[in-house]
Amino acid sequence: MALSRRDFLKVSTGAGVGTALGGLAALGVSLTPALARAQELRIKDAATIPSICPYCSVGCATLIHVKDGELINIEGDPRSPHNEGTLCPKGAAIYQLHRNPNRPTKVMHRKPGAREWEVVDLDWAMDRVAQLVKETRDETFIERLPDGTLVNMTPAIFLLGGATLDNEFNHVAQKFGRGLGIVAIENQARI
Repeated sequence: MALSRRDFLKVSTGAGVGTALGGLAALGVSLTPALARAQELRIKDAATIPSICPYCSVGCATLIHVKDGELINIEGDPRSPHNEGTLCPKGAAIYQLHRNPNRPTKVMHRKPGAREWEVVDLDWAMDRVAQLVKETRDETFIERLPDGTLVNMTPAIFLLGGATLDNEFNHVAQKFGRGLGIVAIENQARI
């Protein structure tokens, strides 16, 4: 097996760092106070706002740190009996919901057969979605089954509620979907 210079440097650096940290640990040196101090300095003078994780039905408590109107940190709330300050991987990534350079901030549309996305107006996109939902519902609506049973449903539309949506939005979305005759509805565990 040929080992490139880059791979050699990666392995050497990793081994060196691991050896150094292992040596410090063997000497009884703990990095915990230094890490705690670094965290404390990072959120110094920040307003702390209690909240909950938006993902599952557990409702883990979080602390949101805001400084000068900017979100700087989200972490588990140690006072919570549910999570005692810990968060699962999804909960630990809540910060990315708000501060992610890859998060789309404009409405994007790709025409059928096109390779590129284009930025479109939000009003146009909302009208387009409404038009497609109406067309699909009208084309596939079933009022009665062959035996005469009244069903008023459409099997061609599926409604999916997201994990980061709150109870109230999921409830309204479910009612809206049922009003359209949608029977395939799936939501987060909170409903």
